[in-house]
Amino acid sequence: MIIAVDGPAASGKGTIARALARHYGLPHLDTGLLYRAVAANVRTHDLDPSIEADAVAASDFDDRLLADPRLRDDDVGALASIVSAHPLVRAALFQRQKRFAGQAGGAVLDGRDIGTVIAPDADAKLFVKATPQIRAKRRHAELAARGDPTSFGKVLADIRARDTRDSARAAAPLVQAADAAALDTSFLSIEASVRRAIELVEAQVRRA
Repeated sequence: MIIAVDGPAASGKGTIARALARHYGLPHLDTGLLYRAVAANVRTHDLDPSIEADAVAASDFDDRLLADPRLRDDDVGALASIVSAHPLVRAALFQRQKRFAGQAGGAVLDGRDIGTVIAPDADAKLFVKATPQIRAKRRHAELAARGDPTSFGKVLADIRARDTRDSARAAAPLVQAADAAALDTSFLSIEASVRRAIELVEAQVRRA
């Protein structure tokens, strides 16, 4: 069974995808980490994320980089949103994601184009969303817990800018797949969000 979980930054899609993977005993891939790895390489090698050739050059990385906790840093996330807009970067990472989705037994993948590009024939698709203010509040709390002094206003501005870049890009924009079930986590607890996600997956699998 392949489960595709899409949605904007800080919507809760990663938490939900990991919970679904545990529930169904499936491997999980946070595809956003691939783009964060590219972004980290861009920063490490002092490249320009807005130049496609530079971003493509940073797309060849060892899988061990995906375990680096620094990939979760907010500045890396901002760079990832820039490099992910380049069609050649997306092409460079496409097969890696397709292989993961196509492994025996299935998988859970979360990102922004899983249900539309990477796994359009997924058995179940979710589009996880929340208001920008709620998402910024969550991200701000995460940063504060790590000792990051970034203000709420800046976090909210970054969330909105990232939404615009992700939705307006020509290559695989962030969009809800026509056959994806929407899950708004704005006013749901993590537990309630996961329960609802399982219900939506089960409903889609039954209809298949």
